[in-house]
Amino acid sequence: MDNPRQITAIQAATILVSTIIGVGVLPLPLFAARGAGTGAPLLTALSALVAFVGLYVITKLGQRFPQQTIIQYSQELIGKWPARLGAVLIIVFFGELTALASREFGEVVVTSVLKKTPLDVTVIVMLLMAALSTRSSVTTFAYIHQFYVPFIMFPGLLIIALSLKNANGLYLQPLWGQDMHQVTRELGTITSLFNGAFVMTMIIPAMRNPPRAVKAAIWGMIIAGGFYVLIVTATVSVFGPEETKLLLWPTLELAKVTSLPANILERLDAAFLAIWVTAVFTTLYSTYYFTIHSISQLLGLKDHKFLSMLLLPFVFTLAMYPQNVIDMYFIISSVGRIGLVLTIAYPLLLLIIALVRKKGGGTGEKQRSAKGGGSDRKPNPA
Repeated sequence: MDNPRQITAIQAATILVSTIIGVGVLPLPLFAARGAGTGAPLLTALSALVAFVGLYVITKLGQRFPQQTIIQYSQELIGKWPARLGAVLIIVFFGELTALASREFGEVVVTSVLKKTPLDVTVIVMLLMAALSTRSSVTTFAYIHQFYVPFIMFPGLLIIALSLKNANGLYLQPLWGQDMHQVTRELGTITSLFNGAFVMTMIIPAMRNPPRAVKAAIWGMIIAGGFYVLIVTATVSVFGPEETKLLLWPTLELAKVTSLPANILERLDAAFLAIWVTAVFTTLYSTYYFTIHSISQLLGLKDHKFLSMLLLPFVFTLAMYPQNVIDMYFIISSVGRIGLVLTIAYPLLLLIIALVRKKGGGTGEKQRSAKGGGSDRKPNPA
């Protein structure tokens, strides 16, 4: 790691926000409305809460092993070969996440904007941008996310606020929802949209003050989860739950029917897509970076830079595997729900083992203090 202990708690929170808010913004209201009808905002909030459980677990693990990522400390907890198997599954999962996000980006672009552009061109361009950007240190990674977060959040919140003038509160009643036969399925699908928060395990070893990681995780999830709840609330209140179920990308349709005051801009979909492209890039940047960073740690390499281009053909091949949009979203939902085992259940198992075997914790803090990791305790004069 080029510049260890440089990432602040604020930067860690911004990384979580810009990683979570990504390509899934567009179909999110569809998933929520399909799962709970008028209770779509409540279902989204519940999904964020479930996702936070996984984030909290990996954050507590990171605090017990402040010098290591999950690829490293899992070997100490469950043994070399079981940990390597878990590491391979995590790497494959995040490689697939990167591929599917880039494919979804390509489908939206060729459908809505560049209708004559080949799909593979848009996919490879976005993947190439992400791959080239990952040839940097974790510190630079944090600064890039910190720079882009305002360009994602503020325009997005403005569009949500402007769209509420067309809202109908009756579309959100009853608040607890109706037609709940798909609630469990869609709860898993929406929760999977937060899987990017798993990059926290890579961030904690680079934080100046690892004990503040929980605070960063809480704020990151509140901001990202709150943004998702607002998106779902605005979309369902404008179109109604039944109409939302018929839209492939409801958030994009919301931007189309939203205008600036005095009709300065009658449609905001072009502006929204510009924001969305930025959000997609930051998400791909995080998942791609995490993938090659984890591979380098699994193989014991000193540098991950050469892996950025080496992995590109494999990710592109995975991205082009779905036959069409329907097949793509089926794979996205399936992979996302299966991935919850890796991002929630697996870290929970590791935390339980760490507590039972009394691994990490005080030991990790002593190691950090011995290396000048920022212990604030003064030596005893005696």
